[in-house]
Amino acid sequence: MKDLYTHIQSALDSLAAEGNLRSLSHALPEGRYLLAQGQRMLNLSSNDYLGLAADLELRARFLAELTTDDFMPSSSSSRLLTGNHPAFDELEVALARLYDAEAALVFNSGYDANTGILPAIVDTGDLILADKLVHASLIDGMRLSRAQWFRFKHNNLKHLEHLLQKLAPSYRHIVIVTESIFSMDGDEAPLNGLVELKRLYPNVLLYVDEAHAFGLRGRRGLGCCEEQGCIGDVDFLVGTLGKAAASAGAFVVCRRVARDYLVNRVRPFIFTTALPPIIARWSRYVLNLLPEMGERRQRLAELSRRLRRVLREQRMKCPSGSHIIPLIVGDSAEAVRRAEEMQRRGYYVRAVRPPTVPEGTARLRFSLRADLADEEMEGLINILAGHEMPGK
Repeated sequence: MKDLYTHIQSALDSLAAEGNLRSLSHALPEGRYLLAQGQRMLNLSSNDYLGLAADLELRARFLAELTTDDFMPSSSSSRLLTGNHPAFDELEVALARLYDAEAALVFNSGYDANTGILPAIVDTGDLILADKLVHASLIDGMRLSRAQWFRFKHNNLKHLEHLLQKLAPSYRHIVIVTESIFSMDGDEAPLNGLVELKRLYPNVLLYVDEAHAFGLRGRRGLGCCEEQGCIGDVDFLVGTLGKAAASAGAFVVCRRVARDYLVNRVRPFIFTTALPPIIARWSRYVLNLLPEMGERRQRLAELSRRLRRVLREQRMKCPSGSHIIPLIVGDSAEAVRRAEEMQRRGYYVRAVRPPTVPEGTARLRFSLRADLADEEMEGLINILAGHEMPGK
């Protein structure tokens, strides 16, 4: 039998040979820029879509309102013991009110939410039908559950309808699972079509992960469900606070009885120390401001349309309809080379490779942000549209 460390080294060598070996970056953030190896680069790999995490003035206003009592950097316990600080209750009440929902529950991360909620709400005799391209956290949640699960073709309502017609009579409960904006392709789920299918079956529920839409879509920034007018038809609406909202943690909006059940059944919620209360206070502060950030949302939408148009004019494959814009390269080593070239030109872009995306679809992933200056956007467009394009 091979020594464990020999086996590990062999696995690392294989990843390197395939162009899929990853390592941690060591870049120092400086507003919307990063400093690495003596170079200053525009950060286009962050989830700071509205530029709030880089907004020093916003941060200063928040800190100016704090007292010593407010600043609690640790909850020191799980919420079911002594860690349920009033800041969490206030945040959850605010979330429920914003969505006009019965209840909300905050989690330490989107990963905790997705890997915890799904195993809690389904059991033997139940079925999960998930979009083929849902996030790894949702896949892990399905794997941890005791339910049967299948993945329908990406955004394919006819395939989902076929599965429902065939399988609905055989299962107690069925949960349809999707993201609203998909994290790797940047395209959008047909939420109203999913709602229509759900309404045909009394035993079907709908679970929507709005991680990359919360703060960005809809009149008040509540996500694609608000934009498409279907919040009330979603049984479990999950959002993250660590992306556009520039904080940490996640939440689910649901019925009161479901929230009470989750508090008693979700293992990542029960068996972990709660977020620091200061994080909940910051989340609440940002949440109050999100409905007023229409100009930032509009700015991001305009920048995104411009870049998508340029890529399509260059006949580059771009499935996106959002601020997440992939340039699909195919080969992993070539994607890394192009990303490194973009970094040399002052744009911090990372290559996304298998297993994060399917084999043969390695890509550069541009995460646009509302605080991009016009000249910065023009520089990016000139590289992508002109002879300067890496690889041309």
